[in-house]
Amino acid sequence: MGLTVPAIILLLASLLCSVILTAVLRRIAIAVGFIARPDVGRYHRSVIPLGGGIAISATVVAFLLAGIAIVKFVIAPGRAGWLGESVAVHAAGFIEKTPQLLIVIGCITVLFALGLIDDLRRLGPFSKLAVQFAVAFVAAFLADIRVELFIPNKLLTAVLSAFWIVTIINVFNFLDNMDGAATGIAVITSSVLFTAAALSSQVFIGALAILFIGTLLGFLVFNFPPAKIFMGDAGSLPLGFILALLTLKTTYYHQAGSGPWYAVLIPLIVMAVPLYDFLSVTILRISQGKSPFVGDTQHFSHRLSRQGLSDTQTVLTLYLATLCTALGATFLYQVNLIGAILIFFQTVMILAIIAVFESTANNEK
Repeated sequence: MGLTVPAIILLLASLLCSVILTAVLRRIAIAVGFIARPDVGRYHRSVIPLGGGIAISATVVAFLLAGIAIVKFVIAPGRAGWLGESVAVHAAGFIEKTPQLLIVIGCITVLFALGLIDDLRRLGPFSKLAVQFAVAFVAAFLADIRVELFIPNKLLTAVLSAFWIVTIINVFNFLDNMDGAATGIAVITSSVLFTAAALSSQVFIGALAILFIGTLLGFLVFNFPPAKIFMGDAGSLPLGFILALLTLKTTYYHQAGSGPWYAVLIPLIVMAVPLYDFLSVTILRISQGKSPFVGDTQHFSHRLSRQGLSDTQTVLTLYLATLCTALGATFLYQVNLIGAILIFFQTVMILAIIAVFESTANNEK
């Protein structure tokens, strides 16, 4: 799915729905006291309403359910010729995959509920991880949200995929530590994955990416610094899950075609900055004798902010760093092996520049 008329309509409709829901839920959150208060483990220094995660999850789930209904009752019977043959011909396949999509919707709902409970009263990290692994395995094994890796054993690939899903869920849960950070970076990574899906002619994976991008942009209207609302774990957990789903269901390599195999590295390259933040803060906490799951202000964004950058400058720097790696990832389809190696080393050097900048600033202090 490229930027066709239906794709643009989906983008604008999901954006508008997300904006309206976020605005309404912000007022409700303030009225009922569903708020995030400043504490030692949080960066913000004022009371901010929660509830953005409800808007994100509700928009995505509502559009997915509406999509199932439209495909089954409108497109499949042949009453939507205006959408074009490229959409209509995929209707039968979409209906066949509807049970898997319903499982995905169920997984999003469970993660949303888990995050909402954690927002209301803090849950232990291991109970959250247990639920995340259960949801991830169900998605991988029953909904086929898994990577093949040329391994014929479905159980093994489901377990490996579950670990990847849980990792990405927590990468973006960790990344949700500053106004606009997780949301904006998710938009950038989703845009690259949408491009990959479009190049592989994956209509409905592309549609899911467009839906997700529109939803996140609608929320970003209120979450960009200075944030007027937070998504909380009710948003970051489903957000990470959907991104993991996009990375696993997007086709990067066609064994029967001429595409290069190293295009499968696109998710790692495009998510280099979020993974850097996740790994660096985890190593820092463990080296200090702390639990990696205990929140603090040692994230990449916080370390940048302490160098004198404003919140807006910090989050724009994160966007720029992510764009630098993401742009390289988009060329993996077109380059030879030498070009792929150069893109890999370019990504490593971008992260090295970040690390050197941080270490130099710390030494000066």
